[in-house]
Amino acid sequence: MKRSLKLAAAMLAVSGTLAAASVPAVAVAAEQFVPLLAYRTGSFAPLGIPWADGKMDYLKLVNARDGGVNGVKIVFEECETAYATDRGVECYERLKAKNGGASGFDTQSTGITFALTDKAFVDKISIQTVGYGLSQSADGRVFKWNFPLLGTYWTAADVMIQDIAKKEGGIDKLKGKKIALVYHDSPYGKEPIPLLQARAKANGFDLQLFPVTAPGVQQKSTWLQIRQQRPDYVILWSAGIMTPTAIREAQAVGYPRDKMYGIWWAASENDVADLGDVAKGYNGITIHNSAEQGRVHQDLKTHVYDKGQGSDSTGKFVGTIAHTRGMIISMLQVEAIRTAQEKFGKGKHMTPEQVQWGFENLNIDQKRLDELGFGNLVRPVKTSCSNHMGDDWARIIQWDGKKFNVVSDWYQSDKSFVDPLVKELGEKYAQEKKLEIRNCAG
Repeated sequence: MKRSLKLAAAMLAVSGTLAAASVPAVAVAAEQFVPLLAYRTGSFAPLGIPWADGKMDYLKLVNARDGGVNGVKIVFEECETAYATDRGVECYERLKAKNGGASGFDTQSTGITFALTDKAFVDKISIQTVGYGLSQSADGRVFKWNFPLLGTYWTAADVMIQDIAKKEGGIDKLKGKKIALVYHDSPYGKEPIPLLQARAKANGFDLQLFPVTAPGVQQKSTWLQIRQQRPDYVILWSAGIMTPTAIREAQAVGYPRDKMYGIWWAASENDVADLGDVAKGYNGITIHNSAEQGRVHQDLKTHVYDKGQGSDSTGKFVGTIAHTRGMIISMLQVEAIRTAQEKFGKGKHMTPEQVQWGFENLNIDQKRLDELGFGNLVRPVKTSCSNHMGDDWARIIQWDGKKFNVVSDWYQSDKSFVDPLVKELGEKYAQEKKLEIRNCAG
């Protein structure tokens, strides 16, 4: 009896195994992992919070509105860096191999970008730096894995000089002028110096440099020097709490805010809203047209925020410049994934190396931008093996005490100043790091 029962059980087990083997395996939906480095704490948090919310919100929108990228859901994980390079590297190491490999890192920090650039060559993971990072990494021949899309600190500094020249009545009117750079004493703050030095030499103005020790809350001595030397214009390379501190100190020494220009990370509503009329006249620069509103904002409301799924729990940041820039950053990453799928397989998970191909072959035309809801915010973008920046466009905005207004037409940087620096410093980097310069011909 016992022997019969054991035999029956064995037969059932075998038949069950055979039956299970004959049933097709349930298909697992493909997913694409996007790590999100952020700084919601620390001295740069006023900038970092809306920026991080914007990046995350657009990924949520792609999943909710579009069902992912050709059916591939975007999965993401945020990691707090507090803008500290060592913490940024820790986040990178922890996230780079998760969920089949990171699609690319937007580091949100020039210092972290410097630290990760060498790693990217080894790990074969893209570093996406929209409007920041290593300016010479626009040279894709050298920096295969870096993508400073839409503009760099050199293109921004050049546009600021162009707008100052326009106010003065022409580029020749810069001769003999004094232009001061008040900058965060870090890799971030030092980035525009080579371009400004080249411009000063060519255009005949006196460039004055004023480094400010991080986090930038002690600036009284700097602005006392500004009062003494009376530069005709001040370019402010700051972020987070350094920005309102600088504007208050400018008021204290009587320096006119309409003679001040802030880099895009110092030119969002969160930088000046609490200052009101104290900041009136303050100028900033935008990445493309990120100070405007687009249909993507309505889509975000409909598909994400009306369903209680938005990242900004306060409701203060959606539609602000920093939040919009965050959405633009994620849009470019998603389009790189989509571009990669066009070559390597729609509806499939893309490896980090395949996504790099997508970044390097972006061709987002006006029709596509309109479809995405960014038609009036971003101009067409095209990258290539040699050009990892794409097309830089910018506009000047000015604070009226309550809001920023676009006060200029479109600008592009003068390539006769930017391109030689990109080539010279890119090739110097390759020489120092013993990197092979790619042949991008054909």
